Formats: sequence, structure tokens, C-alpha cells
Amino acid sequence: MPHGVLAEMTAKSAKTAASAAPKVSDYYGCNVFGMETMKLLLPKETYRKVQDAIEKGERLDQDSANAVASAMKTWAIQKGATHYCHWFQPLTGATAEKHDSFIDPTGTGGVIETFTGQMLVQAEPDASSFPSGGLRATFEARGYTAWDPTSPAFILETAGGSTLCIPTCFISYTGHALDTKTPLLRSIEALNKAALGILSYFKSDAAKVFSTLGAEQEYFLIDREYYKARPDLLLCGRTLFGAASPKGQQLEDHYFGTIKDRVLAFMTDLESELYKLGVPLKTRHNEVAPHQYECAPVFEEANVAVDHNQLVMDAMRRVAERHGLAALIYEKPFAGVNGSGKHNNWSLGTDTGKNLLSPGATPQENLQFLIFLVSIIKAVRDHSLLLRASIASSGNDHRLGANEAPPAIMSVFLGEQLTKVLSDLEKGATTKSTDPMWIPFGIDKIPPVLKDNTDRNRTSPFAFTGNKFEFRAVGAAFNNAIPITTLNTIVAGQLVETKALIDAAMKGGKSFKEAATEVLRRLYKESKGACFEGNNYSEEWVKEAKKRGLPNEKTTPAALKGFDRKQSVELFDKLGVLTAEESHSRYHILLEKYAKDIDIEAKLVSEMATTLYVPAAVEYQGELAKVLEAQKAAGIKSPAQASLLREIAAKVEAVLEGAAELEAARAKADALGDVEDKAEAYCGSVKPYFEKIRAQVDALELLLPAASWPVPKYREMLFLM
Repeated sequence: MPHGVLAEMTAKSAKTAASAAPKVSDYYGCNVFGMETMKLLLPKETYRKVQDAIEKGERLDQDSANAVASAMKTWAIQKGATHYCHWFQPLTGATAEKHDSFIDPTGTGGVIETFTGQMLVQAEPDASSFPSGGLRATFEARGYTAWDPTSPAFILETAGGSTLCIPTCFISYTGHALDTKTPLLRSIEALNKAALGILSYFKSDAAKVFSTLGAEQEYFLIDREYYKARPDLLLCGRTLFGAASPKGQQLEDHYFGTIKDRVLAFMTDLESELYKLGVPLKTRHNEVAPHQYECAPVFEEANVAVDHNQLVMDAMRRVAERHGLAALIYEKPFAGVNGSGKHNNWSLGTDTGKNLLSPGATPQENLQFLIFLVSIIKAVRDHSLLLRASIASSGNDHRLGANEAPPAIMSVFLGEQLTKVLSDLEKGATTKSTDPMWIPFGIDKIPPVLKDNTDRNRTSPFAFTGNKFEFRAVGAAFNNAIPITTLNTIVAGQLVETKALIDAAMKGGKSFKEAATEVLRRLYKESKGACFEGNNYSEEWVKEAKKRGLPNEKTTPAALKGFDRKQSVELFDKLGVLTAEESHSRYHILLEKYAKDIDIEAKLVSEMATTLYVPAAVEYQGELAKVLEAQKAAGIKSPAQASLLREIAAKVEAVLEGAAELEAARAKADALGDVEDKAEAYCGSVKPYFEKIRAQVDALELLLPAASWPVPKYREMLFLM
């Protein structure tokens, strides 16, 4: 790295924050067209109808839609918006938007601002260039976006201006879901119906059940000049080459450490922007790896939480650029240090304010809690491959099981006390304890339940943490809609089955308590193999999991088969979350994306190796050869330098040979027509060359002069800012 550029980058300082920042409560949600704003701007009857549309799913009539659109337009224009867009989430994993201005020509040379209910409710973006997985032909371009009133519209402020963004679903002309939001909303409704069925046993006053989500987001920050000088970071999101820095994370001094001024300025700016959008960020801190950080919000209803997490990732990238930084949200941007995940804290809530995964303080609530708990365990046991498929990607393959994230084996952690509760339930024994933490159950042969007394097993992919489950296996760059849709669906399916079993037992003459106890005992016996309390990283667990029949698919092509299994397809279809065609489309889209990801990386490995690293090494070879010739002429013996020259030459040859072999393997894989065959070939035949070539290049990095190395090194990217 040129010394002048290095000095310039290290001299950068944090932007100075305003000395008297306003209280967050004074501006929180100011750019959100939420319920409070609508209550102020809409007629009472229209506001009530919007409430019913949100809470009961009732269709909004045209007059009401026009009233909402008019108020939304007035509010947005007052906020400086000149355009609006239907903000949607196609099957690319990112968000999409097509901006339209509010103006409408008057016919007399002027314009007026208009925005009707029809414009609000529906739009028609071209669907031909978005992934469809065979749901539509290339020439069938029509697609529709439809307003989702359950997620509020917002103003997105950027350097280019302000835009009114309206969260929407995205469907094809034939009605198939072409996005991640539509299946998510369907899964929430399926879960609602199934959970209300269970609550009917307990005479609950809840009219609605929904999943809640709090998504902890990990990410890296590096200086933007370093980022722009690394083709691999620019195009792939991760470094394909790089020798380890002498210091990494081994001293454990970055975790929860003092936040640097420049980083804190970025975080403060990020939080301010997201607070305006109603994103309830609560926590910020240094993570384990150098220049790795985390932010976490307060939990929200899952649909809104998913939208908000997409806004978080988008805002991170934009705000980082303003601060001369680059936000890296890839799962494993640097080898040898921890990667980044998205820890999804998932639970079930009711419209009456109750958390259904809290053990509760009354016998009825405790039995209710156990029905939901055991059903969730059974869902994970029966659909572990599907759950693994929901978090499969080329990026997450680098992270899972790397002693920094859970392994690819999907298991459930409950904690010692809850494990004992369920063990005693299975045996028909009554747990007796005078510990005040134990909540007495009051039903014969049903043990008491501990309230919020579990550890946090950080090696577990799905851990119970007091009143929620923490799904820790999700990758940092993921759209949360896919794993949360999957989780909602498998749990909804099991709750339906659990109720059917209890009803059947009651028809046989058993009381509800007897029937529920019998069913819970049976379900836990069938599913307890998914529960594991120990070290998920250990080889012993890998062997034990195999004995228990738990899948351990470490690569994305193998894991994605979970989406295409008959059991999975039938479950999604039965609950109305995805049709069989939509399930198959997701499988093919994700396989195709995997193949494309590896193809891009393969091309870049070859290009960087042959056009950056080999020329640098050859140039140094020439300089070293000249020195050796001069020394030889002077009668100076220098065997170590001669050995260095031979070592560099050998590694250059190995790099060139590896690049040629890689390109041949890539071309062969690319020529395959079947997407399954192509993904398997890229995984098994192309990807192995990456490490083979990298090992030689990284060794060259340690042999060449630092000033001759053509890209920023790990020690610079991870320790200079």
C-alpha cells in the first residue's frame, strides 16, 4: 500500500457530532406514516377502517383508500418528498423500488401533485428481470405490487432527495408470490389461526396471535479507501485472499471494548436516521473480531421487524459512505476471525399483550406454555432440514460451525431446568422443589416450570432464552423473511397437529388436562432427540446427532433440498404459505444464486491471482535475480536469498497452474444445463480450488516486500481506521 495513501487514511478523524443533539423522543418516527400520524390526519371513520384492515385483514374500500392516499401525499410533500415508490422485496434478497413523481400535467403547461387510492394500493413494475424460478416465462413481464397496510409507509431521506416508500407485496400476473413478504404474511396468518386454536382451550380473550422478532445485526466497518482497493470486497463482499494479521482476535480485547470516535460518530448518525424511520435500535457495541460491531433493536411484530432490518442494512451502507467507511454485512468477510450473523430473537405474542413463551404464573398458563414449547421442539425435530435450508447460502457456509457460529446441525437448547421439567413430564413424575424460582403447576404428574432461568448456549442454533427462542444460525446478509416464514410455518403446522391429537384424546373420554398431558408426553418422546444442552462444536455431538438422525448438511446445495422435500412442499401448501410451484421456485432460485455466487468468486480468484499477485511477485523476482547476479559477480554467496527466489518462483507457478485448473473446472460447471447439477459442480469441483490458490498467494504475501503488495493487507483493514 503506498505510504502516502496509508498516512492519509490513518489521519482521518471522526465527524464532530452536534453539541446539543435533540432528544430521540422528540423526533422518533417523524418520517413514518404510522397510526399516530393517521389518527391526526384521517377522518375518524377512515382511521377505523384502516385499523380494521391492519388488525383484521379487512379490505379497504376505494373511498377510504383515496382518503389515506390524499393524507399521505400531503404529509409526504410537507416532508420534502417529490416522488413515491412501492417498496418491495423480490427474491434477490434485497429491496426494490421504482420512483414515480407526484406531478400530473394540467394540460395548460402546468402540473399538480396527485396521489390516488389506486396509486397507493397497486402498481405494476416490470417483473421480467426479477428471479421467478420458473413461475413465469420471460415474455410474461407483468407483475403487481400491492400495499401492505400492516407495515407503515415512510420517508427515505438521501442525498438525492426524499421519497415516500410504501411497503408492498410483489406477485406475478398469475398470482404467484415473487417476493419474500407475501409468504411471510401468509405464514403469520397460518400461525395466528393455529395458535388461536390452542388458546381456545384456555378461554383466552386474545383475538390475534403473531410472531415477534428482535434481530441482532452484526457487521464490519473498514476504511472506504481500503474497500475500494480490494476487488474481492467490492464484487463479492468477502476477501478471497489475505494472509492473517499477526494480531487478530486472540487477545479478546475488542469485544465490548471502548468504541472508537470515528465508529461512534457513524453509529450515532445511523441511529438518528433509523430513529426517524421508527426503527427501535436499543443496543450498540464492539463485537469479537477487530472492526466488527453489532446493533440490536427492541422486538416488534415480525413483518415490521423484517422490513426494519432491511432498512438497517441499507442505512448502514449509506451512512458508512458518508463517514468514509464501508459497512461489510457479508457472513465471512475475513478468514481467520469471526464472521457475522443475525441473531433472531423469536417469540409469540397476542393482541392482549401476552408472550406465549413466558412460563406464566398460573397452572393454566403453565400448561399453555408447555403445549407451545413442546410443539416448537417437535416442529424443529421434524423439519430440521427445512430449517437448515432457510439459512443456507454460500456466505453462511463459511461461518456455520467455525467456532463462532452454531453448526449446520439444527438442535434446540432449553437449559438444565426446563430439560428436567420435560424429562419428568416424559416419565410421569412430579418435580418437587422449594426453590422460589420454580412455579408450582398444581396438576398431578405435571412438573412445575421455571420462569426465565436458562443460560444462553451460544453454540446452539436455536436456544430458549427465558421467554423467546434465539435463532442464531441466520447469516448477517439474509433477508429475515425466509427463515422467519419457515419458522412460523413449521410451528403453525405442529400446533394444528397438536390440537388434533388433544381433540382426539378428549373424544376418547379424557379430560382436557389428561389429554394434553398424554399428548405432550408423546410429542416430547418423539422429538427430544432434537434437544442438546452441551457443546455443539464438539466432535462427540456430531457423532451423537448422526445417531439421532439429525441432518448435518454443511453445503448449501445439500441443505437447500429441504425446500424441495415432499414433506416441506406439502406443509407449505397445506397451510397456504407457498403453493407447490412457489416452493419449487424458491429451491431453484436459491440454487441458481449459489451457482452464480461461486461463479463470480471463481472468475475473480483467477483474475486477481493472475493480474495482481503474480505480476507483483514476478517483478520482485526480477529485482531479486538482479541482486543475486551482482552478488555472484562480486563473489558473494547468498544461499538464503537464492532459496527465497526459488520459493517465490515455485509459488508463482503453483498459482498459475491452479488458476488454469480453476478456469477449466468453472467452464465445465457453467456449461451444465440443470441447475441442481450446476450448483453441485460449483460446490464440489470449482470451490475447492479457491483455498488451493489462496494458500499460495497468501504465502507470497509474506515473502514480498510490504510496499510491493498490490492490495491492502488484513493488518491494515482490521486495525487502521
